[in-house]
Amino acid sequence: MCPMPSAETTQTSAHEQDRVRPTKADEVAAAGSELIGGPVGRHALLGTSWWTPVRVIALVAIGVFALGLVQKAPCYDGAWFFGASSQYTHACYSDIPHLYQGRGFADGLVPYFDRLPGDMEYLEYPVLTGVFMEVAAWLTTGSGSIQHQEQWYWMVNAGMLMVCAAVIAVCVTRTHARRPWDGLLVALAPAFALTATINWDLLAVALTAAAMLMWARGRSLAFGVLLGLATAAKLYPFLLLGPLLVLCWRAGRWRDFGKAVGGAVVAWVVVNGPVMLFAFEGWSKFYRFSQERGVDFGSFWLIMAQNSSDPLDTETVNTLATLLMALCCVGVAALALTAPRRPRFAQLAFLIVAAFIVTNKVYSPQYVLWLVPLAALARPRWRDFLIWQACEVMYFLGIWMYLAYTTSGDAHKGLPTDGYHWAIGLHLVGTLYLCAIVVRDILMPERDVVRRDGDDDPSGGVLDGAEDVFVLGAAAHPAHHTADFEGPQVEWGASKAEGSKAEGSP
Repeated sequence: MCPMPSAETTQTSAHEQDRVRPTKADEVAAAGSELIGGPVGRHALLGTSWWTPVRVIALVAIGVFALGLVQKAPCYDGAWFFGASSQYTHACYSDIPHLYQGRGFADGLVPYFDRLPGDMEYLEYPVLTGVFMEVAAWLTTGSGSIQHQEQWYWMVNAGMLMVCAAVIAVCVTRTHARRPWDGLLVALAPAFALTATINWDLLAVALTAAAMLMWARGRSLAFGVLLGLATAAKLYPFLLLGPLLVLCWRAGRWRDFGKAVGGAVVAWVVVNGPVMLFAFEGWSKFYRFSQERGVDFGSFWLIMAQNSSDPLDTETVNTLATLLMALCCVGVAALALTAPRRPRFAQLAFLIVAAFIVTNKVYSPQYVLWLVPLAALARPRWRDFLIWQACEVMYFLGIWMYLAYTTSGDAHKGLPTDGYHWAIGLHLVGTLYLCAIVVRDILMPERDVVRRDGDDDPSGGVLDGAEDVFVLGAAAHPAHHTADFEGPQVEWGASKAEGSKAEGSP
């Protein structure tokens, strides 16, 4: 005789049945699942064991991160220390070991307060990243050769960054409650593993992913605090306040937006205030360096400069890049206020960060980390995600082969300048392709895979299911049918199931 299921088991099973299964909804996911036995069956017992989606995805993320560490083994064993170009030919370069001595950590210098020897007089990173670097230095053995210490420093940082990677995967998995398996997009992203330990960007990415989760759960103040901390680690997270502004404007959620902004400002000031007050010159180095830095790797500005007999000066590039970014912001705002349905927060967050990356005067290969979690939430479709990732992997290889070419002297081992320009173009095309798909989903919400499954804005928090109070253009007077579409429909502000329930209520 079979035992009666408990109430908890019944509730869990019902919740699992409501989840979107990618092997049923995504052709690429279904094909890829053949490696582990094929798509999940309808009688599969999901959520009845220790192997929940969050735990599985966290372990996968840690495993893939570890593979990224293995990829750096040729550099760890010597390429970082012997030969100028070998770390590029092996595509295993990392800033971390080089900056242990180059930024005074080996000598016990205090970031921002102590002047550094050489051309870089102060640490050129935001304060919270500097704290992260300093903590890793405290955990690094001070004995042995400098090579031994740099190896230890990289390993300590790798361990701390692995925690960040797991946090990112878990946060993305839990942001869309009905789509937890979309977290595998992050955990299995090849560019994520390849670039995770090049620099310290994962700290800001983890804080931003946690902030997105808090907003999805309606905790606007916690979102603001985490976003402020993320901005104290890297500049880009503050951009998310722009899309949030126009979405809250359209939905009339000013109080929640105010709490988010207030939390972000207070958190940022708490971290930056003491250093700003007592070591202003060191604190401001990051902002001055960002302004004074010339056109650099990965940007279309570099292609223009290297193909021009009279390249633009840095000040002109700064002005033009700022104007281009401003135009992108206006475009995203117009899209948010005129779209037939209010865009999802993750969609606009992805677009604004992608715009910053495309228009910026430099694109380091680890910047792809900024976009991976946002892409998984904005367009959780394996085909489009993998097309973009393929372009980023090619760029990852392209920049190192180009640096191998420029540092190998007369041997010219690697990729010449023209080839590197093609690699930059591939990165730009891949990013713009994914942007175009997201914009199409916004303009044609019936093509959005998240909304096709009956959700409104699962990462939108207080915006999820909210009515519009301010709309511009044709969206203010929508047609009865914007497109022919057969499948799950989502009413404005509620899923079809919720709408039916409401209609049946007395």
